[in-house]
Amino acid sequence: MLMLEVKDVGWWYWLVTAMLLSYGLLIDPMGLLLAVGFTVINLAHFALRADRLTAFPVQVRFFYLLLLLVALPEAMHWLFWIPAIGTWAQVLVGYCAMARLVSLFPWNRDEPLTAGMVRRRFLSAPVRGRVGGKG
Repeated sequence: MLMLEVKDVGWWYWLVTAMLLSYGLLIDPMGLLLAVGFTVINLAHFALRADRLTAFPVQVRFFYLLLLLVALPEAMHWLFWIPAIGTWAQVLVGYCAMARLVSLFPWNRDEPLTAGMVRRRFLSAPVRGRVGGKG
């Protein structure tokens, strides 16, 4: 089911990022650099509007940026396919694997880390306003 959040500024950031990554992977590698730069703007915007730097949407964008930075060296460009596919999943159906991963960090959960909890976090359907839905 499509979950197009066109009234959410975060959704628009993810859409532009997905388009830049796709352009960079399929047409011109400069798009990859543009995606990294645009993600810095995305992170800065959400950090400035958050009440604290540890806010969940800021964490997701920070770790997403780290993934893009790891993929920057030319020998690692193949890694850009992971955020490209994941970002399109976020834009189209609201499934954000990075948000689900970040939700597993000890400071973001109240329960012990178990295989069942990891399974539930990654395999549950996206829900608006929750992990994988918005943000």
